[in-house]
Amino acid sequence: MYYTPSDIENKWQKIWEEKEVFKFNASERTQKKFYQLEMFPYPSGRIHMGHVRNYSIGDVTARYYFRKGYNVLHPIGWDSFGLPAENAAIEHKTAPAKWTYANIENMKSQLKKLGFAYDWSRETATCTKEYYRWEQLFFIEMWEKGLVYKKNSEVNWCNKCNTVLANEQVEDGFCWRCGSEVEKRKIEQWFFKITDYAEELLTDLDTLEGWPENVKEMQRNWIGRSEGTYIDFKVKGSDEKLKVFTTRPDTFMGITFASMAVEHPWSDKIVHEAPNRKEMEEFIDEVKKLHATVKDDNYEKKGFFTGKYLIHPETGAEIPLYFANFVLADYGTGAVMAVPAHDQRDFDFAEKYEIPVKIVIRPEDKELELPLTEAYTEPGVMVNSGEFDGMKSTDAKKAISDHLIEKGCGERGINFRLRDWGISRQRYWGTPIPMVKCEKCGVVPVKKSELPVVLPENVMFSGATSPLNDMPEFYETTCPVCGGKARRETDTMDTFVESSWYHMRYVSPHSDNAPFISEDVNYAMPIDQYIGGIEHAVMHLLYTRFFTKVLADLGYINFREPAKRLLTQGMVCMESYRTESGEYVYPEDVENRDGILYDKNSGEKITVGRKEKMSKSKKNVVDPDDMIARYGADTCRIFSLFAAPPEKDLEWSEEGIEGSFRFLFRVWNIVTDNLDLIEKHNNVPETVTEGKELFRKTHEVIKKVSEDIERFHFNTAISAIMELVNSCYKFNADTIEKKELFAFALRTAVSLLNPFAPHMTEELFKMTGNEKLLSKDIFPTYKEDALVAEEITVVVQINGKLRDKLTVSPDASREEIETLVKENSEKYVKFLKSGEIKKIIYVPGKLVNVVG
Repeated sequence: MYYTPSDIENKWQKIWEEKEVFKFNASERTQKKFYQLEMFPYPSGRIHMGHVRNYSIGDVTARYYFRKGYNVLHPIGWDSFGLPAENAAIEHKTAPAKWTYANIENMKSQLKKLGFAYDWSRETATCTKEYYRWEQLFFIEMWEKGLVYKKNSEVNWCNKCNTVLANEQVEDGFCWRCGSEVEKRKIEQWFFKITDYAEELLTDLDTLEGWPENVKEMQRNWIGRSEGTYIDFKVKGSDEKLKVFTTRPDTFMGITFASMAVEHPWSDKIVHEAPNRKEMEEFIDEVKKLHATVKDDNYEKKGFFTGKYLIHPETGAEIPLYFANFVLADYGTGAVMAVPAHDQRDFDFAEKYEIPVKIVIRPEDKELELPLTEAYTEPGVMVNSGEFDGMKSTDAKKAISDHLIEKGCGERGINFRLRDWGISRQRYWGTPIPMVKCEKCGVVPVKKSELPVVLPENVMFSGATSPLNDMPEFYETTCPVCGGKARRETDTMDTFVESSWYHMRYVSPHSDNAPFISEDVNYAMPIDQYIGGIEHAVMHLLYTRFFTKVLADLGYINFREPAKRLLTQGMVCMESYRTESGEYVYPEDVENRDGILYDKNSGEKITVGRKEKMSKSKKNVVDPDDMIARYGADTCRIFSLFAAPPEKDLEWSEEGIEGSFRFLFRVWNIVTDNLDLIEKHNNVPETVTEGKELFRKTHEVIKKVSEDIERFHFNTAISAIMELVNSCYKFNADTIEKKELFAFALRTAVSLLNPFAPHMTEELFKMTGNEKLLSKDIFPTYKEDALVAEEITVVVQINGKLRDKLTVSPDASREEIETLVKENSEKYVKFLKSGEIKKIIYVPGKLVNVVG
């Protein structure tokens, strides 16, 4: 019998689906549950090897817990709103809905070919009105709770996508979706008040013990909590006051200038009054472009004098106020006091613009050398600070804050870097925002009874702008309050809103009267294991934590974090080739001419050839359908799980996938060659007198595979199964007892391999006389006493070099080992420099080092 995956895989996929093997029962709330979830795909039309890897990782875990007796929820769906559908609609002159639903069907077919253990009855698409009607309900309820508002705000704007981008969606100044340069623009838009949850989002990170520390740290940095003092400065020649925020009140007496973000609310007025208005506007435009394109602060610090002076609250000194390119509007108040002696950015700025530097903190044990060549930023002793002189700077923080509060010009406060979530998108293919504007009543929500506000699907694009603005049948409506004429909101929601609660809808996907059945969600959640890319650490993962807390406060659920454990899988990488003109070239179109690579089609020289994430745009994608046709789904799964640990990047390798196929072929051959033996000898040996090494090896591998699956060490789990199969190939089953042991080891190898290669192992399980399904059979368990070796091998080293091996009892004492060494001393003397044993070093159970 030859191993032909195409004959096996389709057969078992149909059987699993017909028998509803992987169906979750939400009503069985007394049964222990396991919710396994991978971040759902965008229906782009084709899956790639990155999908194969991500979903194979989750599938192994789901299948393992199915067989451990858990009520497993393992759903799949489609993150199906968004810009690519609109771009495709414009390019192909079709409707986004038609394009999206066709892609869903195609990708669904591809995923099914891989045999993933999904409960397909829970399939969800976020672009359906059955889904987004509840999102609109959440929006209205959040509005009623004061968690939604609309304001005119400066935003990140992508001209190509013609829409607003959240800060998290701007990558090094470019649109995360299309790669176009982002600019700043003022526009009216809707916000979720995620800042109301900033403190809880931060502190609850400490409860997420199953999340990677780097993800939590990224969220901590993004939330950016800092304690400090707000200080009011009077403006010279005016009744106005400028409020600044500082975390260093101890440096208050060292202020020599102040700096302000160009986006500060005072900016327009300052520009309007400036005599050098044109130059100031040019500087502001330059800084806005810088802020849109650069995320770190590794750039030259520049400023522009505003023409205004602040009055120091304590000394009365006049402090020049500058626009500075390193001050951000979304931190503190957008204005900061500048102390160049004790802040390096301020120091660089002061040197550039010849601003005085005043030292107010020195080291405890010495004076600072003058002139300063860099800012002194360490704690120390206060100087040049009046009544605070001689005080430790750490104590002066509180003392100076108290002093400013008593004077009525200061207050303590906490500042967060996190800003409210701008969810308006000036695009069509998204959830309609359920609000209307009435001239009499203002902005009011749609009546809940009239939800959903349905997005018309049969549309055609005349350009890049949303067709909703050209559809009076959509935007003309009546006011829910007074019944008068009103205009429906034509902005749609950020697609990250849909992905913030989809995991709850999976639990009750067919609920018509509520977003989900709360009792079922409270049983199934939080997610036990969540899997997805690190790129979502401060977008999706932060937003879904926020949404979970909001839904808890709205009374829908009784938990406040969405997932107990998180795995951020690595990327699948492949060689990517680019020509001198920057065009990517398919690998098959690359030719080598005397050691130089060229594009066969254009003749251009290849200047870049490096490992990069698989991407259609980089023309380095491997089609899983091709791999399944050649090697089978099980081989694709084994390769993606064995080639690298899940959290590391995986490098695509044709040799690697061929090696995975050869391994499965070896398993198939040894089992099918021994079918009669396996079926005849179906007892599970409790103990053996013959073949003890294989007996122990089998139980060791059961233990290792179980532990490795639970900690996502899939590559080492597969390696252990390979070792067991190799041991079976070497084993001589020449007695009845050995035949029973051999059959047990082979059955175990097939059973352990099942979560990784489910189709082939299900077929082998059937062929060896089993009527039930291996996918539902209890996962193997090991015997503790079988793991104890009767004998162990101890390596003997002479002055650090291997010279001998001893076979001893695992309970052998140090004294017994030393006695054995001395009894064999004649064998070792010739290797000893001194001719005699001077010292014996024993590492229990491993080695002896004889020194002499």
